[in-house]
Amino acid sequence: MSKSRKKFIALVEKAIADGAQMAPEELMFSYKGILYPATVCSPAVFKALESFEARRDDVILAGYPKSGTNWVGQILTDLVLSSAKYSEDSDRLDDEEQEEFPYLEVGDAEKYQRMANLPSRRVMLTHLLPHNLPESVFKNKAKILLLVRNPKDVATSFYHFTNRLAPLPSYETWDGFFDAFMNGEMPWGSYFDYVFEWNKHIDDINVMAITYEELKKNRALGVKQISEFFEVHLSEEEIQGVVDRSSFQAMKENSEKTHGTFGDILFRKGAVSDWKNIFNEEQNQKMDMTFEERLGGTKLGRKLKYEVYCKD
Repeated sequence: MSKSRKKFIALVEKAIADGAQMAPEELMFSYKGILYPATVCSPAVFKALESFEARRDDVILAGYPKSGTNWVGQILTDLVLSSAKYSEDSDRLDDEEQEEFPYLEVGDAEKYQRMANLPSRRVMLTHLLPHNLPESVFKNKAKILLLVRNPKDVATSFYHFTNRLAPLPSYETWDGFFDAFMNGEMPWGSYFDYVFEWNKHIDDINVMAITYEELKKNRALGVKQISEFFEVHLSEEEIQGVVDRSSFQAMKENSEKTHGTFGDILFRKGAVSDWKNIFNEEQNQKMDMTFEERLGGTKLGRKLKYEVYCKD
């Protein structure tokens, strides 16, 4: 196991242990009107993040929680490391590429000074709204892969996730969670705000949007498109290797090595349309109405194919 994975696992397991000792009201804090988990984020981190200097060749993945960011993040890391393995820095990249916890907003306030010393290409994940990212990300035109997933499956996955993870608030009932989700009272804020705000960047030359559903449907095509967007030059055989290693089953089986005990929580089902097992008709109608009001006329809204994935 690379030391980056050990560091990842250590941070997550500390957050789980800390969360188990905290009162429910201590688990979250609000920063600029958005809730974040206190065990892994802090106001000091967000303040320090403002001065982070992004590079043009950074590989950034943006996605709302439970949209598949850990899955696609591993695909991106695999692509970058595969392309670097014959270079002079291959050993260095393998050891240091994810020396820091991959989520940009998670860690300590000194993290960004250390990241300045990491070699290119740095792979970074984030759940942040675009206007809460460092200005340098857009100024330097770092490439961003925007991952979106249909809201009903996001809500379903988030419900199971938050109830199994001590650092996040738990809910006695699905109905209680659903109300909180629809009101935007979630870690990292409202799903609908997230997609609406990122839709403003959908035509940016440095942004590529992909849906969880299309990647599940044709992983080989999706991986190829992602590699082309980030200008990662690999042979067909190398691309296929990334595709094979990124199946949900392969990642779930390897999750203890990559994510420790957190892996079992993280890689639960990876299914499309799991929402049908938990939504009632009233909730379906409320979600349908909200989606149409907030996202129905947007490019990202259309890309999500709501009629296909969120209607019986």
